[in-house]
Amino acid sequence: MAVGDVEIRTLDHDDHTAIDAAARILNAAFADRRPAPWSTYAAARAEVLDVLAPDAICRAAFDQDGRMLGWIAGAPDYGGNVWELHPLAVHPDAQRRGVGRALVADFERQVAARGGVTILLGADDEEGMTTLGNVDLYPNVCEHIAHVRNLRNHPFEFYQKCGFAIVGVVPDANGVGKPDILMAKRVLPVQSDHS
Repeated sequence: MAVGDVEIRTLDHDDHTAIDAAARILNAAFADRRPAPWSTYAAARAEVLDVLAPDAICRAAFDQDGRMLGWIAGAPDYGGNVWELHPLAVHPDAQRRGVGRALVADFERQVAARGGVTILLGADDEEGMTTLGNVDLYPNVCEHIAHVRNLRNHPFEFYQKCGFAIVGVVPDANGVGKPDILMAKRVLPVQSDHS
């Protein structure tokens, strides 16, 4: 499947078939994580319904046969200047085929069209997938961030490839040694004073 074969459109809160598909994708995409954040269909469906708020963005990618491949959502913060990307889920069968990148690029365009400046996301490391997990990050938190390495396919490198930068970390966000890696990307061009 080429990325050009993907149609991305808004997930409608009245489309129960699409909501069901999104919940199943969310459940499947994170099934191998421990603890699995959406370990049941009911928990995944509740998350989908939660992100379908009126001021949020929720977009889904579909193949040529109308099958949902993945979806992305986010909500405004800081007066709409910053949008939190949460979550991004791609069905395991469609991963590593450009679907996630296409969804992130579409989300960036949607945020910019709404006047958003920056996208922020948190990439938890609850399983020691990076050199930031399973260690005491204090007192030299910034030094740990500067030397971060991916040990077991943590998604922070995917987001780096999409242009995001690590802007911080919340040590112990999910318990001792289980940080949340904060990443951000500016989506509006900076106006130069030298025009």
